[in-house]
Amino acid sequence: MVTEKQLLDPRNWVNAHADYLYSYTLSRLNDEEQAKDLVQETFLAALEKVNRFEGKSTERTWLTAILKNKIIDVYRKKSSGLANISEKKAEEEQKDFFEEDTGHWTEAHQPLPFGIEDHEPLRGKEFNHILQLCMQKLPVLWKSVFTMKHMDDAATEFICSELRVTQANFWVIIHRAKLSLRACLQKNWI
Repeated sequence: MVTEKQLLDPRNWVNAHADYLYSYTLSRLNDEEQAKDLVQETFLAALEKVNRFEGKSTERTWLTAILKNKIIDVYRKKSSGLANISEKKAEEEQKDFFEEDTGHWTEAHQPLPFGIEDHEPLRGKEFNHILQLCMQKLPVLWKSVFTMKHMDDAATEFICSELRVTQANFWVIIHRAKLSLRACLQKNWI
């Protein structure tokens, strides 16, 4: 049987994982200095927790999990103190965008076609660059919620718990973030 110490190689972490972890962080925070700091903090935290590594995942997966928690802490700090949106106001705003009986977009708020359906722009560097610029325009809480939901595939309950928002508030934030991103992409990408 392989021991825990044989599974981890802390002396090789920087060479093996730093670029990946930095890139992962930068795509979520878009702040180079903060990304560097979080990667360093991740390595330090991992060294402190090396005896807790159970070997059930790869070294990179384990380091990424530690990093994800650090990123969530940043989201939480940035979004703390922001006022919650009332549920009643949220419900009223939803009525403006969707048909009451079907739940489909109203004609006035229906998304415009991007005109890029025939190829794969989501994989293109230019699209990703525009998307990152558009995401930077989002309020901090919106960006945090959107990133956790759509980039990290976090569960709604987890996001609400970590960022201390109600589920109704969460859905309004997601909706507003999508509308804002859609408008920004339509303006800057199409």
